[in-house]
Amino acid sequence: MTTSHSELFTIRDWLRYAVSRFEEAQVFYGHGAQNSYDEAVWLVMATLHLPHDTLGNFMDAVITEPERRELLHLIERRVTERIPTAYLVREAWLGEFRFYVDERVIVPRSFIAELLRDQLVPWVDDPEEIVSAADICTGSGCLAILLADAFPNAEVDAVDISDDALAVARRNITDYGLENQVNAIKSDMLEALQGKTYDIIVSNPPYVDAPSMDALPPEYRREPSLALGSGSDGLEHTHILLREAAAHLNPGGLLVVEIGHNRDVLEAAYPNLPFTWLEVSAGDQFVFLLRREEIPGRL
Repeated sequence: MTTSHSELFTIRDWLRYAVSRFEEAQVFYGHGAQNSYDEAVWLVMATLHLPHDTLGNFMDAVITEPERRELLHLIERRVTERIPTAYLVREAWLGEFRFYVDERVIVPRSFIAELLRDQLVPWVDDPEEIVSAADICTGSGCLAILLADAFPNAEVDAVDISDDALAVARRNITDYGLENQVNAIKSDMLEALQGKTYDIIVSNPPYVDAPSMDALPPEYRREPSLALGSGSDGLEHTHILLREAAAHLNPGGLLVVEIGHNRDVLEAAYPNLPFTWLEVSAGDQFVFLLRREEIPGRL
């Protein structure tokens, strides 16, 4: 450790140093934090195994030499290798829910999580009556686990084509003790779900179009490309859901899909579908809802 780094003693010192390094290097945010300070707090507190909401209690706590070495190592990796903090500290958060993540899955960041906190009210009249649900393109399993929390009477299928992603999903399912409620299933979209129907299907599928894939910042290129790109228009996976979801929904069942910045393109492709655009923290452009009866059997 150089002399300058050995002069960083407290959490306050290391937060200042991390913010300076992130600003100097112009790292890209968006994997759980939106600015250099929040990113620094996350990295420092997670590395020191301290609850994030206890920062005020520890700002002037002195860090040991082994801890300083580990912090320096991770900060430099964040800056020089452009690895998202979530991968460095092996965690990501959706609200109060913590998930294990690594480079086998994209970092959780779905607006659908906000909707599940409210149990999809008012589109779900009685959450206790929901007995089956599926999360298509589950990745880390985060939305499947939130479905299980929102609808405790539901059996939930967590579906993904990637064996690597399913391994991470199973770890998170086990961490939450949901092995008897959430089932990890390998399937290319809905292909392996023949004969299965659900009260709710949610999906945060790949939705990055080809031009945007070419322009992704380095941090996003650390994520599995399989979980990001979706054809020339960013809607390849959404087209599949719209073609096939009705056959897998119970009467009155709901399809809830996140599509990124593709609302205009989607509405132009399906001018006769009565999309309901759900309000989330970023607006009403990103998540749509359709009932089974609003989706033609085959589009």
